[in-house]
Order: sequence, then C-alpha cells, then structure tokens
Amino acid sequence: MPRLALYALVVCVLAVAAAVVSFVQGNWLGIVWVLLAGLSSNMTWYYLKRGKAGKSAAG
Repeated sequence: MPRLALYALVVCVLAVAAAVVSFVQGNWLGIVWVLLAGLSSNMTWYYLKRGKAGKSAAG
C-alpha cells in the first residue's frame, strides 16, 4: 500500500470517529467531519489506483 494512501486512510478513520463523537454529543459540527471523511476516502482510492498503475507500468 502506498504511503500516501495509508495516510489518507488513517485520516478517514479518524474523521469518521470524530463525526460519531460529534453526533453523539449533539454537535452538528459532525457534518464537517463527514465531509472530510468522504474527501480522504476518495484520496485513498486515488492513491491506491495510482500506485497500482505505477507498478504495472514499471513491471
């Protein structure tokens, strides 16, 4: 797994946890965390696909 994909995955998991905590506490700021989780999830998929394409082109 490429390093940037791993970092984006960690950010995604932390953002989901922060969103759950925010919503449990009744804070509507959790919407921002959900958006951040979506963005980092897309970044994870992008870096995974880019890493696979780089490996197949090199090999």
